[in-house]
Amino acid sequence: MTDILGAINGVIWSNWLVYLCLAAGVYFSVRSRLLQVRHFPEMIRLLARGKKSPSGVSSFQALAMSLAGRVGTGNIAGVATAIAFGGPGAMFWMWAVAFLGASTSFVESTLGQIYKTRDPLTGEYRGGPAYYFSRAFAHTRAHRYFTVYGFIFAAVTVLACGVLLPGVQANSMTAAMGNAWDVPSWAVAVGTVIVLAFVVIGGVKRIASFATLVVPFMAVTYVLVAMIVVFVNAEKIPAVLNDVFSSAFGLHSTFGAVLGLAVMWGVKRGVYSNEAGQGTGPHAAAAAEVSHPAKQGLVQAFAVYVDTLFVCTATGFLILSTGAYRVFDNGSESGDVLADGGILAAGAEVGPAYTQSAFDTVFPGIGASFIAVSLAFFCFTTMVAYYYMAETNLRFIVGRFATVRLGGQRGVTIGRATTLGLQAVILVASAYGCVSTASGAWTLGDIGVGLMAWLNILGILVLQQPAFAALRDFERQKKQGLDPVFDPLALGITGATYWETYDPKGERVEA
Repeated sequence: MTDILGAINGVIWSNWLVYLCLAAGVYFSVRSRLLQVRHFPEMIRLLARGKKSPSGVSSFQALAMSLAGRVGTGNIAGVATAIAFGGPGAMFWMWAVAFLGASTSFVESTLGQIYKTRDPLTGEYRGGPAYYFSRAFAHTRAHRYFTVYGFIFAAVTVLACGVLLPGVQANSMTAAMGNAWDVPSWAVAVGTVIVLAFVVIGGVKRIASFATLVVPFMAVTYVLVAMIVVFVNAEKIPAVLNDVFSSAFGLHSTFGAVLGLAVMWGVKRGVYSNEAGQGTGPHAAAAAEVSHPAKQGLVQAFAVYVDTLFVCTATGFLILSTGAYRVFDNGSESGDVLADGGILAAGAEVGPAYTQSAFDTVFPGIGASFIAVSLAFFCFTTMVAYYYMAETNLRFIVGRFATVRLGGQRGVTIGRATTLGLQAVILVASAYGCVSTASGAWTLGDIGVGLMAWLNILGILVLQQPAFAALRDFERQKKQGLDPVFDPLALGITGATYWETYDPKGERVEA
């Protein structure tokens, strides 16, 4: 089974997916005239402006929900993996995919807002790739094909976020706790299931409140402590930067041999970490209460910066400046050691142990515990975000049958029954991840990320026009000194039924 899964992962994460992620980012950046640079001040301003409503969360809460999915083990164990298998140059390609991916994130998140809808059971906003694929071509002959495409994406997302991806987070969290405190994996599994069940059963509002409280605090704390370690090793930063940039283009005498792997692992772990193009960001973006879709698109573009340029960079500099790395010559731990920073214990597995060893160089005996606590919060919030995305896509699949009752008027609704089933599945998947091997968990996670990225990026390359029409409309209204309000019909956008009856001064009623 391990060999089969490895072969599937190799096909999904071929060079073609790497090229697709980079090419889409370049194209969207050019077409948007580098919105990730031009609108950076606006991104910051919008974070403080949004307000929540009975149906939606605020822009900042939506950002926190999005960051809950983005900031996880990919920022700690994932960066260590990228450096181990791709050399220091992988860091450059993580930066590249983040900068370019900010424009991709804007497109997909704006589309998520444009084509959002209300949940018939809870009244909360729902949206994401499955929704915009099925709604965007509602008045064309292509409608049936894109509806099928939307259902395929929804099914893949339920599989990925409900089954394949939670195990990666749970496994890294368990490994870090085991390294720090010798906690048995079964104990972590039990604790994870109990706390996760409490949060996910509360619905999107409890998820948003939890993410808003935990994610910003832990991200800032982690970056600040990591920067203290980097500052202590400040004299090594010039050498670290030289290693990163020279090996990114194959010019380093030692790391030049892994140039192709640097690109592959940089993009692979970059996409896993910041999720730009994967199709996860639009789910949180759609839950926000805003007057114009481009507003939340810009906020979600900023989330990519927070994830990779801040958190991942802190981890990368931490590992490289302290020497807490090993680089292997064939993209896996089975290869010969190409370079060794010299402080890792013999046999240390690629992952949280690298980052824990780096912290221990400055905070002896404390580093392992700090990473264990950080990963506990980061990984847990990511699992919560995975559940939200899986539930959103499950609700899409169930559709209008969500309110149908099983067994008569007193029976449970189909929507409630399937939600309970999904909650049970993600709890089992998380528990299994705690006791599984790291390589097996990462393989399953990569398969989930890759499948979603293929479907979403190809889809938004076809369905990009409404996002750019919304961007131009947003910019036009800003130049006029207005607070932008979205009118899809005026822009020739069909299928955005929520916005067609939008009243910025009153209650929103969906047709």
